[in-house]
Amino acid sequence: MGMKKKWVMSAFVAFLVFAMAGCGSGSSNKAGSGSAGGETIKFASDASYAPMEYMDTDKIKGFDIDFIKAVMEEAGIDYTVTNTGWDTMLSSVKQGTEYQAGLSSVSITDERKETYDYSIPYFESTNMIMVKEGSDIKNALDLKDKKVAVQAATTADDLMSGIMGVDNGNLKRFDSNAVALMELNSGGADAVVADIAIVNEYIKNNPNEKLTGIIDKENFGSEYYGILYPKGSEWKAKLDPAIKKIIENGKYTEIYKAWFGEEPDTQTLLNAE
Repeated sequence: MGMKKKWVMSAFVAFLVFAMAGCGSGSSNKAGSGSAGGETIKFASDASYAPMEYMDTDKIKGFDIDFIKAVMEEAGIDYTVTNTGWDTMLSSVKQGTEYQAGLSSVSITDERKETYDYSIPYFESTNMIMVKEGSDIKNALDLKDKKVAVQAATTADDLMSGIMGVDNGNLKRFDSNAVALMELNSGGADAVVADIAIVNEYIKNNPNEKLTGIIDKENFGSEYYGILYPKGSEWKAKLDPAIKKIIENGKYTEIYKAWFGEEPDTQTLLNAE
């Protein structure tokens, strides 16, 4: 994918920063959209998922950040986005007190639906395998007897637990994708499994590492991201119409093309509701 973002620092240092940020830096973006009623929704995020959300000095940037800005402008509601880290995001959104929603490339799964509510889908993704060039790994089933790095409590973790076994010592779980990606570079893993946008971005920014990405549609199907809410949240009903509107009116496509250099399949996205 042809990203338009140019990095100021080297890719390795950038991802090291992302890894540290994923542990919860507390950095926050604040934005006003002219809410007449004075409402403000606070989003928690794990800003270690470039190009979806990542730290650029003290600001959170990424596709998700531009997406939520457009949604909140359409809804006319003030909001903040704070980098809390993945685990803190999940626990705090579940409680719904300090943060009322999670925005961090969160895949919609039946298991999570037992604990959380979701917005309508806003992004189609799939997991991808990243390996060193020349690897004998060709698909997900080839990973069964390999050392595989994933971020814990993600769909990549779920998928690889199913293939390798949940207690398999060769399935290495990390607090962030950034650390999982570096595990491959250090020789501690034969492969990394993560969301396709993250893997593609890492490969693009690390050409000297001689990495390649493998798509396995048979074993890794499409999944969709949604905004995460506590059970019974009133915010879903308030924000879903705005999400649908920006997908339908072309604003979503404008943001998507700016980050990924291609047209999104908005009809599939709308039908995924």
